[in-house]
Amino acid sequence: MSKFLSVPLKKPSEVDIVKPLNNLIQSTYNGASEAEKAKYSEAVNEFAKQRNTAIWKFFEKYEASLEVVYAYYDQICALETKISVSELQIPFKWKDAFDKGSIFGGKISLTHTSLLYEKVCVLFNIAALQSSIAASQQLDNDEGLKMAIKLLQQSAGIFQYLKGATPAAVPSEPTPDISQDTLVVMQALMVAQAQEVFILKAIKDNMNNLIIAKLCCQGEEFYADVLRAMQKESVRSLWEKEWIPTVAGKQAGFHALTQLYQSLVCRAAKKIGEEIARLRNAIDLFKAAQSRGGNETYLDEYFSRAKRHLAESTKDNEFIYNEMIPELSTLASPGKAQLAKPLGIASPMASNFRDIFTNLVPVELHRALTASDMRKNEIVNVEIMKLRESTQTLNAVLASLNLPAAVETADSNSGLPPSLKEKAVEVRQKGGVENVKTMLKELPDLLNRNREILDETERLLDEERDSDNQLRAQFKERWTRISSDKLTEMFRTNAKKYREVINNAIEADKVVRQKFESNQNGIQLLSMSPEEIQQSLPSASGSVDPNCSSVQRLKQLMEDVETIKAERDAIESELKSATFDMKNEFLLALQKDGAIDEPALSLSRIGQVLNPLQQQVRESVDRQQSLVADIQSAHGAFVSETGSCGSSRDTLYQELATAYDSYIELSGNLQEGTKFYNDLTQLLVVFQNKISDFVFARKTEKEELMKDLTTASSRQACPATPSLPSHYASTSGSGSDIPSNPAGSAPSVPAAAAAANMPYPSQVHGMPVPYGAQPGMPYPAYVSPPMPQSFNPYATLPYPGNFQYPGGYPQGPPPGHYGTYPGSYAPQQQGGYPNQKPPGW
Repeated sequence: MSKFLSVPLKKPSEVDIVKPLNNLIQSTYNGASEAEKAKYSEAVNEFAKQRNTAIWKFFEKYEASLEVVYAYYDQICALETKISVSELQIPFKWKDAFDKGSIFGGKISLTHTSLLYEKVCVLFNIAALQSSIAASQQLDNDEGLKMAIKLLQQSAGIFQYLKGATPAAVPSEPTPDISQDTLVVMQALMVAQAQEVFILKAIKDNMNNLIIAKLCCQGEEFYADVLRAMQKESVRSLWEKEWIPTVAGKQAGFHALTQLYQSLVCRAAKKIGEEIARLRNAIDLFKAAQSRGGNETYLDEYFSRAKRHLAESTKDNEFIYNEMIPELSTLASPGKAQLAKPLGIASPMASNFRDIFTNLVPVELHRALTASDMRKNEIVNVEIMKLRESTQTLNAVLASLNLPAAVETADSNSGLPPSLKEKAVEVRQKGGVENVKTMLKELPDLLNRNREILDETERLLDEERDSDNQLRAQFKERWTRISSDKLTEMFRTNAKKYREVINNAIEADKVVRQKFESNQNGIQLLSMSPEEIQQSLPSASGSVDPNCSSVQRLKQLMEDVETIKAERDAIESELKSATFDMKNEFLLALQKDGAIDEPALSLSRIGQVLNPLQQQVRESVDRQQSLVADIQSAHGAFVSETGSCGSSRDTLYQELATAYDSYIELSGNLQEGTKFYNDLTQLLVVFQNKISDFVFARKTEKEELMKDLTTASSRQACPATPSLPSHYASTSGSGSDIPSNPAGSAPSVPAAAAAANMPYPSQVHGMPVPYGAQPGMPYPAYVSPPMPQSFNPYATLPYPGNFQYPGGYPQGPPPGHYGTYPGSYAPQQQGGYPNQKPPGW
């Protein structure tokens, strides 16, 4: 048999996958601990080393190389379930397998920023490597035959898979090697060669002649299909010069073997006339096979056997049988037996595969867990807001009635009421008015830094878009890559949402500042020492009998107020600490249904955990209504009995009580605002990193495409030399010096045919016809084988709550990271591709 054809390899390029993959994992799994982040980073480094080893192992055509490249492919498959592959911006570059370059050194290549594209190219090279190793097997022993059969069928299965996977992975025009027509040829060729090895094994094992004839008949049809597919205009120029002759020779050769082994069946059945007819046809086919393939010794052993058998049978027929020799067209086909078929891709392909990203849960599971946690936090926040709003309403009622200070003066008319003393001490402990002023002063700086990062990010997107549009206008239809507007639609949407968040935060800052200005005098007074506050109080107007019934009633009600506040603190603490693990339920759903119905599963479990606490919240809010009514009634009796209402001292007490409540609220608001801006900075830095990776990948892709376009331009042949004007010819003295076929013009058809020197016996429209097919008749039909999640501590908190970057960006920094705002952020220089974080980050 002649040699097997092996598929050439795609040539890879080294790329930096560490930084973009780390950025993506950081943004997707933002809640990971520092130890987990270190493990992820270590896994990313190992993955990068694995790729660097695998892409060069393709060129070591040994069986041991297969396990290395299998493991890398398996790791890609495992990784794509744990990250959003569409967000991984790595400029993977692979050169076309069939392009041989030119004198200018250029080669066709494609750069694409998708892990799916990397997967397709790796799979192509695995199939190519399998074909090369199969072609190198020793076919004179069972071990080599079995290995070749396995590898060729696996290679055919990969090419079959790539026919469906490539269009989804490569939305732009693919390189010729992974085009649909090329992949059809590769699959058909691998199946045909696998069938050939099955035939070799059947012959070696001395199987029944009829079975071998059927196997050869199927092999002849497979090679006819390959020959037809290889001669399509879109792919015909790809192949090495010996490929089409080899396939054409094999197609005729297996037709010859079919007739030879069927003649042996006839010999055993004493059908001497049919035997002679088949042997005569086999001899013609063997000659054609050697002529087509350009190999005078191809199937020589079988050719000699056919000639020997023909001589013997002809002699026997002349002297003994005297049978009529039937026409070849009247003979029935022996039938076909197909053993070769594409094998599905094993999962995993490597026998000892180890997932280096085992700590990463599937991205769908991670998103479901994140969404479930957000859903729980939203419900918890709502309940906490109900409690805090009720408490604020209660405080406002008490402040308007000067309670509990009014009843405390009954015990001590000469000094500051104990409740106001406690409030003043607490205000001073929290830093007093200066602390609020300091935080208010920091907000603009924090805001501006976030705005600078977002401005720089949008500038990068705008520059990339403008560059793409400029080149698209320059090269027009030759600029084949996807437009920036399509790729950056989600980026633009997210940037717009970030801009809205910043604008909302600006309005929130104004509300906080106005609230401080309206209560500044009272907060300033509470920040003083007790003696200074006492000196600021106006003189008391009258005295209050501490033993009157209204005073005692109000004191009892103030104790009830403290009780209900303590209960609410306990309920709030329980709401915050309420946890449940949905991981196992989500995993079961994913394994059972292939998808996770997160809302239904989460709401069911949330109801079980939070319903009792929600009931306590409702009871507390309802109980407050009757409590407030009792307080107002008792206060009315207190005023009528004591006449203690409307004095300047009472008015100041009310102002201080209101100032205290405002101070606590402002402190919480400003802390939340500072935390919000710091969290937003981290989100924006991650967002900017992703944009930087995208811009860098697009820049690399642009440079590669421009290189290909300029190289293609340099390869273009010179135009035909124009004919000389007639007046020039008439003055030249002799027309014989003028060439009849100017340089660059096409040779005549006969000359072109002679130059081609095609060894095929017949052609239709310039294409070789599989041996045995009549010109003008159709070929035999080919039968293909079978935000930081945080609740707002006060109802009036104006900062955006529950902010989360859409599409899986982090909700905020890890616990304990809400400290001082990172150092000054320096905007990126024009024209750069930023990838840096604020100093000290």
